[in-house]
Amino acid sequence: MSDQQSAAPALHPQRGASVSGQKFVVLGLARQGLALARWLVEQGTQVTISDMQPADQLKDALESLRDIEVTYVLGGHPLSLLDDCDVLCLSGGVPIDLPIVIEAQRQGVPLTNDAQLFVERCPAAIMGITGSAGKTTTTTLLGEIVRAAGHTTWVGGNIGNPLIGDLASIQSSDLVVMELSSFQLELMTNSPQAAAVLNITPNHLDRHPSMEAYLAAKQHILDYQSLNDTAVLGYDDPITRAMSGMARGYVRFFSREKIVGRGAFVKGDRVLVVQNQESEVCRLEEIQLRGVHNVLNVLAACALAATHEIDPAVMAEVIRNFAGVPHRLQLVRERNGVRFYDDSIATAPERLMAGVQSFDEPLVLLAGGRDKHLPWAAAARLIVERVRELIVFGEMADLVQGAVEEQGVTAESNVLEHIHHVRTLDEAVAKSVQVAHFGEVVLLSPGGTSFDAFKDFAERGDKFQELVKLVD
Repeated sequence: MSDQQSAAPALHPQRGASVSGQKFVVLGLARQGLALARWLVEQGTQVTISDMQPADQLKDALESLRDIEVTYVLGGHPLSLLDDCDVLCLSGGVPIDLPIVIEAQRQGVPLTNDAQLFVERCPAAIMGITGSAGKTTTTTLLGEIVRAAGHTTWVGGNIGNPLIGDLASIQSSDLVVMELSSFQLELMTNSPQAAAVLNITPNHLDRHPSMEAYLAAKQHILDYQSLNDTAVLGYDDPITRAMSGMARGYVRFFSREKIVGRGAFVKGDRVLVVQNQESEVCRLEEIQLRGVHNVLNVLAACALAATHEIDPAVMAEVIRNFAGVPHRLQLVRERNGVRFYDDSIATAPERLMAGVQSFDEPLVLLAGGRDKHLPWAAAARLIVERVRELIVFGEMADLVQGAVEEQGVTAESNVLEHIHHVRTLDEAVAKSVQVAHFGEVVLLSPGGTSFDAFKDFAERGDKFQELVKLVD
C-alpha cells in the first residue's frame, strides 16, 4: 500500500438487497425525503411519509408526489408509525434523537437514509466528500474536472440531486461525485471508494449533542472502507490529519503547508499533484476563487481526481475557468466603487472567519441569523481586527454584538469603528449602502443559519442579491 495503511480487516459491505415488498416509513418531506419516497415506490415498496408540518404548509411537496401511491401522516411523527414498519428512513434534516427514532432503535427497526441506500447499490465508483466547510465547492469543482476528463459523471448527494433516483441509469464505468453531510453520515455503514474529509471545526452543535458526536459522524465516511480504498485528508487540519491513523487503505493528503507524498500540495506559487510522479497543475494566481480556504478546496479536488489518474492538464483547465458556486463569496455587484459579496453559506463562525480573511480591502460585514450554539470568541476578535463597520441582524444580533464588544476590550488592534444593530436583512443592506466607502467590500457572511427569516441559506443569499441589485 502507499503512504499509510491500517492492519485492520476490511469491512466493505455487500451490495444492497432488494427492498421490494417491504414497508418503509420516511420521515421528512424535504428534497432527500421526496427523492427517496419516489425511488422506494418504484422498487415495489409500501411507503408512508410523515412530516412535522401540516398539509397546508407542504403543498409543493405533496403536489410533486401526486403521481405515486403513498400514505401520508402529517403534523407530527406518532409512535404508531412503527406498528407496521420494516425500515425507518430519515431525511437529512431529521434529528436522530426524535422520540420515534429512539423508539425504533429500541424495537430493533433498522434506520437508513437516501445516501446509505444509494451507496449500497451504486454500480459505479464513488468519490465522497465531507467536512465542516468547503464541501459544495470541492464537490462541484471535482465534478467538472471528472466530466472534462471524459467520464460520464454524476454529481449530487447533500447538494442538488440526491442521486437515489439515478440508480437505474448509472453504469459501472461512470464516476459519482457525492457530497455527504454529518446528518447523512451518522446513519451510514457504507463508505465511498475514495472518501475525503476536508476539515473539522465546531458545527451543527444545535443538532449533534457534542463535538465528539459530530466528529464521529464525519468519520463514518472512512469507517467502512476496504484495503483497496483511499482516504483523502486535509494535512493542515490536525483533526483530519490524525484520521490517517484509522484509514483502512491508501491515504492521500492535501496541504498548503507541507509537501506531501501522494496527493496535492503547494510549492512556492504552484499547485502540484502527485500520481506516479510530481506534476504541476497550475499557478496560485490562476485560481479565480478568493481565500486560502478555496486554495485548499482546489487541492482537495486535485487529490481526489488523482485517485482516478486524471490528467493534471485537465484539472488545470477546469480550475482556471471555475468561478465558484452561488452564495460562496459570490460577487454580486460593484456600485460606486463598492463591491458586494454574497457569502450566505457562512452559517457558522468559522465560515464567517474564512470569508473575512479572504479580503484585504476594508470591510463592511453583515452578520446575524440564528445561533447554532457555537463559540464566537475567535470570530469576534477577527471582526474587531479586520472589519471597519459591523451590521448585526436577525435573532442572534445581540449575541454577535455582545461577543464583539467583549473581544474589543483586549484586541491587539482595533479597526472596528461602529456596530449597527438592525432587525432584518433588508435593513442591513440599506445600512451597508449608507456606511460603505469607495474601495471597500460589503460582505454578507452571517455566521448563523437563515432559519429565523428564510427557509435556507440560498433563499437568504437570493434575497441579499435582489436587494443589492435594486440599490440606485
